[in-house]
Amino acid sequence: MSDLLTTVLDAHGGRARWEEADRITARQFFGGALWGLKGHPGALDDVEVVVDLKRQFVSQKPFFDADHHTSFTADRVAVETSGGDVVEELTDPRASFAGHDLMTPWTRLQLAYFSGSAMWTYLAEPISLTFPGVRTEEIDPFTEEGEKYRRLRVVFPDDIATLSTEQVLYVDSDGLIRRRDYSVETAGNTPGAHFVSGHQEVDGLVIPTTREIYSRDENGNKVPEPLVVSVRLEDIRVS
Repeated sequence: MSDLLTTVLDAHGGRARWEEADRITARQFFGGALWGLKGHPGALDDVEVVVDLKRQFVSQKPFFDADHHTSFTADRVAVETSGGDVVEELTDPRASFAGHDLMTPWTRLQLAYFSGSAMWTYLAEPISLTFPGVRTEEIDPFTEEGEKYRRLRVVFPDDIATLSTEQVLYVDSDGLIRRRDYSVETAGNTPGAHFVSGHQEVDGLVIPTTREIYSRDENGNKVPEPLVVSVRLEDIRVS
């Protein structure tokens, strides 16, 4: 494990505390231009999200219907009732995005897959960076608006479903993740610059509460308009 990854784990509550925790639950608010582009304006805004920290699983509710919730894993996404009945499902959901770009509309199951993979990536971090097959290495630092960041390159294995196989995390002087760069593979490798703030300690874990995601230009700088996605969390609980 790299020295920088150890620094990140320590700053976010420590590896031992993350390994003790089973899941994170929060009230999730989504904004930004993406949801309208994909045909689902206002979708998944003000819902409950549950993220498993031991395996790749996410549930969000309600999902269009008060009695429906999503069930996301790496190789399957489904909509289920509160009683556990399957309303619809999609196996090998990643394959359904073949040929997509930023403007391609989504089905509801594709929305559930994208949101599930994103929220697991965000909320299971940094303990997910220690999972089998995940590779990390420190790369050259980057200075933005007068602040110098150490950077951690992350490469995910095929059995972890995330927005981009390769991502770069920007770490501040306190060891907190402040930005991530990636190319959204399910949207034609659209480059993104993702900014993280509002870190809050919850039951020993340090969890960001605010995220803003923009396009990224060829020099690695954010394109300030439009705001592509915003994520805000409230009522965070660790169990």
